[in-house]
Amino acid sequence: MVCPTRIFIILLVNNIHIQRASSALVNITRRTKKDLILNPVSQNLIEVFKAVEVYRPLTTEEKQNTSKTANEYYTASDNPDKHLNIVELVRKYGYPITVHRVQTQDGYILKMFRIPGNGPAVFLMHGLLCSADDWVTAGSESGIAYVLASAGYDVWLGNARGNKYSRHHRSLSPDNDAEHFWDFSWDEIGRYDLAAMIDYILRHTGQPTLKYVGHSQGTTSFFVLCSERPEYNEKISLMAALSPVAWMSHVESAMLRLFSSANPLLYRIAKLFGVYEFIPSNEVTKAVADVLCGTTTLATILCSNILFIIGGFDFDQLNITNLPVLFGHVPAGSATKQLVHYGQGVQSGEFKKFDYGERINIEIYGSKKPPTYAVEKITAPVALFYSDSDWLSNVIDVNILKSKLPNVIDFYKVPHKKFNHFDYLWAKDVKDLVINRLLQLLNQT
Repeated sequence: MVCPTRIFIILLVNNIHIQRASSALVNITRRTKKDLILNPVSQNLIEVFKAVEVYRPLTTEEKQNTSKTANEYYTASDNPDKHLNIVELVRKYGYPITVHRVQTQDGYILKMFRIPGNGPAVFLMHGLLCSADDWVTAGSESGIAYVLASAGYDVWLGNARGNKYSRHHRSLSPDNDAEHFWDFSWDEIGRYDLAAMIDYILRHTGQPTLKYVGHSQGTTSFFVLCSERPEYNEKISLMAALSPVAWMSHVESAMLRLFSSANPLLYRIAKLFGVYEFIPSNEVTKAVADVLCGTTTLATILCSNILFIIGGFDFDQLNITNLPVLFGHVPAGSATKQLVHYGQGVQSGEFKKFDYGERINIEIYGSKKPPTYAVEKITAPVALFYSDSDWLSNVIDVNILKSKLPNVIDFYKVPHKKFNHFDYLWAKDVKDLVINRLLQLLNQT
């Protein structure tokens, strides 16, 4: 029996042919997949999407480079860290950790982790399909949570509803009540999850404010919170946005453009097939990866994980030997509605609430179109970290966001031309390129 998620992905990909939303992707799907290669010289999948004419045999040098990279990966594939949960990982590297549970206003039960310290509280919030693990899987030397803890900060790691740590509700089951449990996007994560976790941290520590560090969706949800519930601005002494995502009309992510091309019918199709939770199983991931990435060894390794299909990668900064650990912890789960909401942003070119269609929009919002988030209400000090080659956080879109925020205290362009979306977490040189600047900001505020 073919799983509903696979049917959904097939419909999604086929929709590309119907609407011709991305000519590059159409060309890729029409060609013979077995001839598609990932050129190690170009070292970036985006060049495969933009220049389909890379169909050719590998040179001897390219074969050697690809073989070497694959060997490094497979040599490291027995790293025991890939099997450890976050508590086991943190303790293994000599840090204390405690577990906390928080209930949101609408009944979701979230799990948080704390690496206690005597300094100010810093709240780290992950991105789409991710979890608190993101902040430690880079290793004890460059994992952001470890570095901040070593600097004396009281580090708190959040988990959004629906990921592997937060699959509980006071009355709903993610399996038996799927339609209702998974009926959320990053809007609810911002308005309810972040609010509950921030309040919990402040109550628990007795501190009047905290410092917030978000990556990707962790920035989106923050912008939702402080525009929809502006009283939370007073509880934030600094917000550091790593790869800020709000306006999205220039994203280069092929996967999000797939979701964009299928709107507005996509959400109804997902509900029709009961695909409320986005579960990138091995079968589905491989189906999409074969279309978008090809079948060479290097492409197979990288595109075996849905995150790299969505966010791309920077080969220069990719720590091949750490990939088995990353793949052991991501993806961590999300609602399909989260991706659909992002797809709507790509299509509309605006930072808006979820679009249900005119009839339901009128019922919920009192207008045919969903309202735009009032980011001008975000008075908390915000530092924006961005880069040239981020598939999800394009420089043009980040500049639009910057022009609308009233209190941007730092606008930092990562000094590496190919720095990509997940490099903020796992790049070889993340300490020099990102963390040192982050520490400087945290120490100053």
